[in-house]
Amino acid sequence: MDLGKGGIAPRNAGRVIRCGLGSRRCTSVAVCDKSAPMSDRSTTLQPSAKTRTERPRLYKVLLLNDDFTPREFVVAVLASEFRMSEDEAVRVMITAHQQGVCVVAVFPRDVAETKATRATEAGRANGFPLRFETEPET
Repeated sequence: MDLGKGGIAPRNAGRVIRCGLGSRRCTSVAVCDKSAPMSDRSTTLQPSAKTRTERPRLYKVLLLNDDFTPREFVVAVLASEFRMSEDEAVRVMITAHQQGVCVVAVFPRDVAETKATRATEAGRANGFPLRFETEPET
C-alpha cells in the first residue's frame, strides 16, 4: 500500500470505491491502486464527426395542356392520383389550360416519376392524350 505524502496512509486507503467501471481497491478517491485491474481502452470520449444526410433532390410533376382530353377527366385524374380536392384539381386544370403547362406537385424523383407515369397511363387507358412529365426543381 502506498502511504502517500509524509508516510501517512490516505483516509480512503484500502477501501472499495464503486465507480462506473466496477469496484476497485483505491488508495484515495483521486488515485487508484496500481495493482487493481485496469481496462486497456481509454474512457475519454472523443467527439465524432457529425455527418448530415442530404435531402433528396425534388422533381416537379407537370400537367401539359391538350385540346382533346375532357376537363372532367383531368379533374378526376388529379383528384385520384394526386389526392387533390375537386376545387384544387379544377384550379390546376384551368391553369394548365390557360398557360399550356402547370406544376401539379413536387416530390422526390421516384415518387414524381411514378405519379406522372400512372396519371399518363390513366389517360391512355381511356383513349386520351393526357400527359404528365417530370423535371428537376431549380
